[in-house]
Amino acid sequence: MAVMTAEEAAEWGKTFDFPTVWAVLMEDRESMREFRESMKELRESMKEFRESMKESQKEFRKSMQERQKETERLMAETNQQLGERVDRVTASVGANIDKLGERVDRVTTNVGGLNLSMGDLIETLFAPHLGDKFDAYNYNLKRMYRRVPVYDDNSRMRSDIDILLSNTTVCMAVEVKRWLETTKHVDEHIKRMQLIRQYPPAEVKGKKLLGAIVGAVVTPEAREYAEQNGFFVLELTGEDVRLLEPPKDFQPREW
Repeated sequence: MAVMTAEEAAEWGKTFDFPTVWAVLMEDRESMREFRESMKELRESMKEFRESMKESQKEFRKSMQERQKETERLMAETNQQLGERVDRVTASVGANIDKLGERVDRVTTNVGGLNLSMGDLIETLFAPHLGDKFDAYNYNLKRMYRRVPVYDDNSRMRSDIDILLSNTTVCMAVEVKRWLETTKHVDEHIKRMQLIRQYPPAEVKGKKLLGAIVGAVVTPEAREYAEQNGFFVLELTGEDVRLLEPPKDFQPREW
């Protein structure tokens, strides 16, 4: 900005008169009034905006609460309906299992009035011909004994053999299972074979001891595990018991 001398300022001042200055002042005052009015309107608008935001937030929270309550109500109804359906299905399954169990019990415990278990039934029907199943191995197991007890040195009964097949040099201890389903069933026979070898009955003494397991139902897992442990596995077919063909590398275990 250029600096005026006193003379220049005096000359510049001559260009203004009172009406002109007053008009400028009035114009500035009007501008200020309009500015203040604008600011007032802005403040009012801001106040309305804040009030609107508060109301919107309040409505939003209320809406969310109502939605949450509705969701909880629907979930409660769904859980109740699902629970009732599960209860009905469970009750139905339980009733069917009970009926099946009663039917199995009637069949297996009172076949022909003989009051036999499934194991007894298998032994009774098929034991006389069980030795023939091993003819391919030239064992010639013509002697057959049922329920042979195994006593220890203190005359305590430690186990028993469902079916014992024998000839002059070989014995086959056969365990009869209603279901041969798990490796646990095989492990039980392993322990039995160890006891038979430790405390051999008279018919077993001095002979080679082999093992076999017969099942009315045989699972692949149990069969594989039994054969890995050197047992022959036989399965009930309905009219007979058949010797399941062992793997090519199968070696009967001598206990």
